[in-house]
Amino acid sequence: MSLESALTDVADFGLPEKFDQLKLHLDPAWIEEALQLAGTATIRRRRLPAEQVIWLVIGMALFRDVPIERVVDDLGLALPDERQTLIAKSAITQARQRLKEEPLAYLFATTAAEWATRSADADRWRGLALYGMDGTTLRVADSDENRSEFGGQNTHRGPSGYPQVRVVALLALRSHLMSAFRFADYGTGETTLARGIYEEIPERSLTIVDRNFLVAKDLMWWEASGDRHWLSRAKKRTKYAVVEKLGRNDSLVVIDVNQDGLPRQWVVRAIDYQKKGHPPSTLLTSLTDAEAYPAKELIELYHERWELELAYDELKTHMLERQETIRSRTVEGVRQELWGIAIAYNLVRLEMERAARELGVPPTRISFTAALHIYREEMRWIAAAARRMTTGTIPKQLTKMRQYMKRLVLPERRARAYPRAVKVKMSNYARKRPSVKPPI
Repeated sequence: MSLESALTDVADFGLPEKFDQLKLHLDPAWIEEALQLAGTATIRRRRLPAEQVIWLVIGMALFRDVPIERVVDDLGLALPDERQTLIAKSAITQARQRLKEEPLAYLFATTAAEWATRSADADRWRGLALYGMDGTTLRVADSDENRSEFGGQNTHRGPSGYPQVRVVALLALRSHLMSAFRFADYGTGETTLARGIYEEIPERSLTIVDRNFLVAKDLMWWEASGDRHWLSRAKKRTKYAVVEKLGRNDSLVVIDVNQDGLPRQWVVRAIDYQKKGHPPSTLLTSLTDAEAYPAKELIELYHERWELELAYDELKTHMLERQETIRSRTVEGVRQELWGIAIAYNLVRLEMERAARELGVPPTRISFTAALHIYREEMRWIAAAARRMTTGTIPKQLTKMRQYMKRLVLPERRARAYPRAVKVKMSNYARKRPSVKPPI
C-alpha cells in the first residue's frame, strides 16, 4: 500500500475528536492534476513513480537530518520489487530529474490559493484580508552550476562562500500560511521579484510591506488594479507635502513623482507616531479614510509585520535546521527543492491553524517547533501503517499526537521593549590580552 493510498484510507474514518480529513491537506487529485498539466505523469510502472517523488521532495524539507534514500525508506515511497531490494540512490536521482520543478510549482500554487486565502478570509481587519510581503535569501550547495546560475554576494573579501537564491513570499499574516512564493538569482532585487506576486494579491485586502517596497510605479499600479491596499513605513528620504489634516499626527500628503507614464502627484496618507524607546516613525498607506481605518489601529497593525520575520525564522532556523545549504547541487534540483520547502512549510502551518482553532487561540500561539516534530511523526506513522496494511491504527495515533500539540500553547507575545540593533558576534578564538609582568 502506498503513502497516498494510506492518506486516502485515513480520511474515511470519522472521529469524535473532530479529526480533520488528512487527505485534504494535500488532496491526491491535486497531485495527479499537477503531474498531468506538467506532462510528467508516470506511464511506465516504476519503483518510484512521479506521485511518490512529489512526496519525496516534500519529505526532504520535513526531514532535514535524514539522507534522501532514508526518506524514501522511512516514508515507504518505493514500490516493492520481487526481491524486496532497497532502491538505489542513483534511481532516486533519476526519478527527481524526470519529475522536474513544474508539478511542484503548480501544486504549491493550487494549495496556497486554497489554504492561505481561506485563512486570511477567516481573520479580517475591518473587512480587509491581511497579508504581509517580504524577502530573504537561502544558500544553496556550492557547485559550479549553482554558482553560475544563482550567483551570490560579493564583498571586499571576495565572493560569498555559497551561492544564494533571492526569495520573496506573500503570507496570510495572522497564520503565516504562504499565499505566493517566488525565487530568482541573488542579483535580482526584491522589488523586481515581487512584481510577479502583485497580481495574486486578492481584492479587499491590506498588505503590509517593508519600506524597501515603497516604489511609486509599483504601488500606484497596485492601487489602480482593484480594491488592494498597502501599508508601509516611510523612507528617510521620502519627501511629501501636507494637503489636508485628518487628525492629530494624521494627514493626507502628496508625493511628487518624476517618472514617465505616471501621474505627477501621488496622494497617500501619512501617520506620524513614536513608541517609547524608539525613534519617531511615519507610516504611509493607501487607506485614506480616517474614520473607516483609524490611525491608532493602523499603527498597531503595522507592527504585525514582524510576523514575516518570525515566519522566515521558522522556515530557515527550525524546519531547515540552520544547515548551511539546501541539498540539491543542480539548478533544476534547487528549483524543485525550493517548491517542496514551501509546500512542506504550509502543511505544518495548516496543521497548527487547525489545532489553534480547536483551542480558541491565534495560530501564532502554537509552537512551530513542536508542531513540526508532531507532523514528522504523523508522516512516519502513516507510512509504517501503510506498509503493515493496518491503517485503522492511524487515526488513534494522530489524535493522540494532536492532543500533545494542544499542550504546547505559547504565552501571549510580549511587546518589544527595545529597538532592533545589530549585535557583534563573539569570536570563537581566545581574546588576546596584554602580558603583565609579575611584580619584582
